[in-house]
Amino acid sequence: MAPGTSPPYRAIAAEIRKRIESGELGPGDRVPSIRHLARRWGVAVATATKAAAVLREEGLVEPRSGSGTVVSARPRRQPSSPAPGPGADEPPEKRERLLDAAIAIADAEGLDAVSMRRLAAHLGVGPMSLYRSVAGKDELLFRMADRAFGEIVLPAHGPPGWRAKLEHIAREGRRLFRRHPWLPRVVSFTRPTFAPHMMAHTEWTLRALDGLGLPMETRVREALTLHAFVLSAAASAADETDAEQSTGVPLENWRAAHRPRARRMVGGDRFPLLATMPEAVVDDVDALFEYGLARHLDGFAQLIERHQR
Repeated sequence: MAPGTSPPYRAIAAEIRKRIESGELGPGDRVPSIRHLARRWGVAVATATKAAAVLREEGLVEPRSGSGTVVSARPRRQPSSPAPGPGADEPPEKRERLLDAAIAIADAEGLDAVSMRRLAAHLGVGPMSLYRSVAGKDELLFRMADRAFGEIVLPAHGPPGWRAKLEHIAREGRRLFRRHPWLPRVVSFTRPTFAPHMMAHTEWTLRALDGLGLPMETRVREALTLHAFVLSAAASAADETDAEQSTGVPLENWRAAHRPRARRMVGGDRFPLLATMPEAVVDDVDALFEYGLARHLDGFAQLIERHQR
């Protein structure tokens, strides 16, 4: 699945959600069955079941004896935009409390642990009351990501020189992703959410390249490429966090268990160069990040020189 592309079960849930929010399906109306969804979308029954589970977690549908799954009896909401504004009927501090709780759960247990029902139980409120703060799971994730990016303090000017500025924003981004391992899963290049704090992050990076004689096209590509480098490193770290949570095996223990096999693999004549590779080089992810950042900026410096000739 390409980055930024919703998995099929989320696309199915989004279609049903849209029909509910538009009023096409009202409270008590029966929603398409699991088998109907599977045929309609050409997916496995398990995928359709997962889509229905998403809608139940959001409180949009509920099982009813004799009727199957129906739209929940709740006030009808208007369709939400990708980045909805604050609800007029909900104090900002309540939304902030909701976001703090969602981020805390995601930090501790991963993004899949965040659901509207889980948050309602954590906050001691009814699930439907959360919809006065956010329109649904998509908006919740959008606001969680924007709130996280707001933790980065962007200095008015930053350190002197374009290179020091780019190093600063890259390292700040890496520290942010380390605090919130779930965040890489929410950030998309193909379907940006236009979150204000994320946009401020990009604006600061573009401004760091002022006065170099670079066209805006090049500056934008550099800002996106640098962010992609940081995001790639963060995604690998996030995968490791997920692996540790799902298996209960820390990375150090995994490496120790697999080290004998690795040594056997490179012990013959097939991989003579790999056999001489110091293990510490691969294990030191901080050094690898700094190496990649330095080599990227070395290349960008050459580009700047060509433009300034």
